[in-house]
Amino acid sequence: MAENDLTEVSNKKLAAGLLGIFLGAFGVHKFALGYTKPGVIMLVISLAGGVVTCGAASFVMGVIGLIEGIIYLQKTPEEFQALYIDGRKEWF
Repeated sequence: MAENDLTEVSNKKLAAGLLGIFLGAFGVHKFALGYTKPGVIMLVISLAGGVVTCGAASFVMGVIGLIEGIIYLQKTPEEFQALYIDGRKEWF
């Protein structure tokens, strides 16, 4: 992998990880990786489900986003590239 590609993957990994930790309940990290369907699922469950369940669904989506953000940040750039960019692994 070229140095420029490695830097780009590292930046994407960092952005997705931090978005997952801070805005994970809304699926923003999924949108940043180009996963529209999982992002919309998390957003709808967080907003609509959160209203119906008095915030419990939003809390669960936040925990999922936090876990995914931590997982993203723990991967090496090569692992992140293989799993989430090339492999298109959408969940965990």
